[in-house]
Amino acid sequence: MSSIADNIGSVTRRIQKATLQAGRSPGSVRLLAVSKTRPAEDLREAFAAGQVAFGENYLQEALDKQEVLADLPDMEWHFIGPIQSNKTRQIASSFDWVHSVDRLKIARRLSEQRDATLPPLNICLQVNINEEESKSGCQLDQLPELVEAVGELPNLRLRGLMAIPDPSQPEAELRASFRKLANTLKALKGDHPDAGPLDTLSMGMSGDLELAIAEGATWVRVGTALFGERPAKS
Repeated sequence: MSSIADNIGSVTRRIQKATLQAGRSPGSVRLLAVSKTRPAEDLREAFAAGQVAFGENYLQEALDKQEVLADLPDMEWHFIGPIQSNKTRQIASSFDWVHSVDRLKIARRLSEQRDATLPPLNICLQVNINEEESKSGCQLDQLPELVEAVGELPNLRLRGLMAIPDPSQPEAELRASFRKLANTLKALKGDHPDAGPLDTLSMGMSGDLELAIAEGATWVRVGTALFGERPAKS
């Protein structure tokens, strides 16, 4: 059985190879370890192997891990799950990034509740790129207005877009979904130059990270390939 450190090395090599094949700069794609449902000990092992950024979907679980791992202050915490209004205060104060903002109400609350002593909260707007009824995320036609409004919020730094394309699509359609998100970000950056850096595409997972990198991903969110399959719920 491969260790977490071995898996990190393997995924990192995949990222480096895909980045090179896409003609992109080395280091332009970062690995986000999706650590939901994983014990704190697994995150500690990953951190010891050089992994810094961790993505969590469930607030209380993440807060519990942050407490256990408080002796590792260089860990970078990303919230990547759906956001309920009653959870924004703790998310605003306990994370470095939020990838899953899909409406202005949530963005406003995060900005208002971000501690003024902390740097601005890095956020991505989640896009329902394939318009799936079961998926979170704003619609493409809602993005320009949302970007304009979020860009004016004082305690947020609008970094870019996140999407979870339908993984059941044929490869060509999956790649087209990634390309659509990349082209959308490019257009938004041109139309809203003052909204934020707009330098981030959070897309691609264990099975499709090469396709995502070829189309411009700057964060790939990988869980299974690092930590193995999650145990089935009883």
